[in-house]
Amino acid sequence: MEKIAGRIIYAGNAIGTILKSNMPISFFGAVDQQTGVIKEKNHGLFGQSIAGKILVFPHAKGSTVGSYILYALKKNNVAPAGMILEDCETIVAVGAIISEIPTIDQVSIDQFQTGDVVQIDRGEIIFEEKSHR
Repeated sequence: MEKIAGRIIYAGNAIGTILKSNMPISFFGAVDQQTGVIKEKNHGLFGQSIAGKILVFPHAKGSTVGSYILYALKKNNVAPAGMILEDCETIVAVGAIISEIPTIDQVSIDQFQTGDVVQIDRGEIIFEEKSHR
């Protein structure tokens, strides 16, 4: 079983299917807080739901209100199960902590693909299943 270590932003345990974006994500204005669907028309994940997924992306962009959008997503039961980033800045860190979403950063996202199934557990990412590449 392949394991990858990263920096813990919010400790916890989550398992799920990866939804990966090579583009930064702006939670404020780009994610519908009622449904968890990406609504930014020019985004690579446009129309897809982040609900219950392990969301993999390089970093966030946009307003600090994004932290509260993550919190609203959690309260509406449409938040990602976990997040993996290359660089977790304050917007996502605060959102992950107040929403209790297991989050790890300082990981190269090149090794992940949408459809992979991973577990986030105590600062490690464990591949449960890799999609066919």
